[in-house]
Amino acid sequence: MLKQIQGGVCAAKGFTANGIHCGIRKNKTKRDLALIYSQTPCSAAATYTQNLVKGAPLTVTKNHIENGVAQAIICNSGNANTCNANGIEIAEQMSELLAKELKIDATDVVVASTGVIGQPLDITPIAKGIPSLVKGLGDYSAYACEGIMTTDTLPKEIAFEFTVGDKACRIGGIAKGSGMIHPNMATMLVFVTTDCKISAQMLQKALSKDIQDSFNMISVDGDTSTNDMVALLANGTAGNEEITCEGEGYDAFCKALSAVTTYLCRQIAGDGEGATKLLECKVCGAKDEKTAKTVAKSVICSSLVKAAMFGSDANWGRILCAIGYSGAEVDVQKVGVCFRSGKGSVVVCEKGAGVEFSEEKAKEILLQKEIEILITLGDGDGKAVAWGCDLTYDYVKINGDYRT
Repeated sequence: MLKQIQGGVCAAKGFTANGIHCGIRKNKTKRDLALIYSQTPCSAAATYTQNLVKGAPLTVTKNHIENGVAQAIICNSGNANTCNANGIEIAEQMSELLAKELKIDATDVVVASTGVIGQPLDITPIAKGIPSLVKGLGDYSAYACEGIMTTDTLPKEIAFEFTVGDKACRIGGIAKGSGMIHPNMATMLVFVTTDCKISAQMLQKALSKDIQDSFNMISVDGDTSTNDMVALLANGTAGNEEITCEGEGYDAFCKALSAVTTYLCRQIAGDGEGATKLLECKVCGAKDEKTAKTVAKSVICSSLVKAAMFGSDANWGRILCAIGYSGAEVDVQKVGVCFRSGKGSVVVCEKGAGVEFSEEKAKEILLQKEIEILITLGDGDGKAVAWGCDLTYDYVKINGDYRT
């Protein structure tokens, strides 16, 4: 039984959080330092960007949780701490300063940063802010969520309750992501906490599998960030029998994790920089899942498709074009395309050719904030879902002077 609950990363027993403005960002109304803390050590798992240019915090975090244990997550916004000569030193200092204040081991700290690339990060405001950050810990998932935001226009958090054996468990997550979103084996910044008892090995297995169907199926602008990370902490305070292998308990956990990540995926895609619409591309009838994923991601990534959706233009030829260059083995003469939203649905293509449809009805459907692009391939049982957003004038405005 999966039930949505309140609390974000504080929904799970034993977790507290906070977020403050410490001075990294010039705007004093914006929180720029976030903390998530477990009263007890946790099993830890993470995935990271595949971009060859990586933020220093990723290197430090990977080393810290190599033993599968962590107890706190600290993240700053406003500066990515990437391509800095002393980046590793700064990330380690963040961990050490926090660990001293929390009285834990510095290697049990997950550290993350997000913001402008290639700008020196001064440790001074972080060092001054950590004491109040720790002192203010409480049920403040929303504060932590605000503390990791950059160009996001809305906070992204969710939590669910589920059952393992006869024990109620909770899982919750927060995320940031709006631009430079095109993950590969990772995601933007996502932090998930759970009180389910599960080994670090199984936690990593569950996370690594989940992202293939969740965060790796998002694209806002085709750019894979240097600082993408998903971190997952499980402190085991729910009291369930520890999950150490596949089975009913593991399946229940994976289902709950998927509920969290899918929700956050939709939130991230719908909040793409300058976006006005969430696009969800559903592909069915592929010869296998890999083919379906390739097609869905190609359509979501197409700048021409995204621009057409911004203009509420049922230009289905651009969808076939994206399918055609995707690299997937597809029989174009079997392809069907349909647009669907809260205003209904309209079939625009069957067997690779256009069909008569009402442009007025299509316009009404595509004017909605959430659009489904439904594609049938007619080759098998493979299916996949990908998420994206429309491409607007504001995307260029936001990124034209992002640094200055």
